[in-house]
Amino acid sequence: MDIKVNALMLRAVDYNENDKILTLLSAEHGKITAGIKGVKKPNAKLKFAAQPFCFAEYILARRGDKYTVINCSECESFYDLRTDINKFYAASAVIEAACALTYEGDECAEIFSACVRTLSEMCAGEERLPLIEFLVFALRKSGYGIALDNCAECGAELINKDKLRFDMDAGAFTCFDCGNGIGASQVTYNVLRKLDGKPYAADFITEDGEKRALRLLREYFAYKTDSQLKSLSEYIRLI
Repeated sequence: MDIKVNALMLRAVDYNENDKILTLLSAEHGKITAGIKGVKKPNAKLKFAAQPFCFAEYILARRGDKYTVINCSECESFYDLRTDINKFYAASAVIEAACALTYEGDECAEIFSACVRTLSEMCAGEERLPLIEFLVFALRKSGYGIALDNCAECGAELINKDKLRFDMDAGAFTCFDCGNGIGASQVTYNVLRKLDGKPYAADFITEDGEKRALRLLREYFAYKTDSQLKSLSEYIRLI
């Protein structure tokens, strides 16, 4: 039986001489593993279907619990993401995070839609803020949301505190004296609040704060999922 899915290509792994195994993220069926034959040949007509960030309508043949790509119509290649090294690694971090936070057979329409939207925003403009926004959103939708309100211990407002802490277990900020988590800054806290749609102190929105926010998200992601976002580490190194 053939099925049709709108999907993003998350990962491609070489298989046999000319084949690949693709990991696709679809709105309809969640994450899907599918083989694609002959795609490593120079003139393969479906070569584009195994390219990074390919968003396409994939036709899959199902045999038992295995899928094979038999046709594909590209919706968007997000080509510009492959020509700018910063955008490439930022977009790769989005894809890696989506891959780690989704599972085969599970509904993930919101994360799928957020992926497509984020890649589009990165193509059209800068990549740093869309990346932070996506990570905050995807973590929340996966049950690892970051609490960005008052101190998780005493309930005090945090916006005017000089020093903060971040509790990896709770995924929450605290006053420096209340908690025992890692040290965190106002710039980190306010950048995350801004990208989560909460009120924030504009004076603390800086490029350094954005970089610090990405570092915290990287460490928190690894702590909660036991997955390393290698592309995110490379992106942080570049900016």
